Amino acid sequence: MLTTYLIEHRWIPPVLLAGLVLLGPPVGAWLSSRPALARGAAAISLVPVAVLVLAPTSTRGTGRCEVAWTVPTFARVELAANVVLLVGPVLLAAVALGRVLPALGAGVALPVAIETVQLVVPSLGRACSTADWLSNSLGAALGAVLGALALGLARHRTSRRVPLAGVSPR
Repeated sequence: MLTTYLIEHRWIPPVLLAGLVLLGPPVGAWLSSRPALARGAAAISLVPVAVLVLAPTSTRGTGRCEVAWTVPTFARVELAANVVLLVGPVLLAAVALGRVLPALGAGVALPVAIETVQLVVPSLGRACSTADWLSNSLGAALGAVLGALALGLARHRTSRRVPLAGVSPR
């Protein structure tokens, strides 16, 4: 159902990706000085991930994992959507943690867990595929890069704030 919708609306993954690339770093920089809000946003960003990858479908899983190293492109709309899926959560996790590498590690490990669940619970009707893991991992890597940019922007903004003479900073 979702794949059919995405095939009919091929513009969705590239538009979402462009929005994340353009807005992610400045929003992340803003969130970096609000750690509780950043943690909440990171947690909330995982809800659509869980719904999209674990909601049962009308088909029946095979109980096997397809080994296919297909590179995602916008022509392969489902793989492109899998790239976009983890960009935001990893970006937000990097900002919430103030560190990129743990967020990237989690962003690469999460799809392994997702594909494993899809494999061992065939009643979900989901297909386990290494191509999905690859696409999710590429999205996680992009999210980590955007998270690093956001943290760099935040540091740059903080270092540019020079207190006025005789006025103590807040």
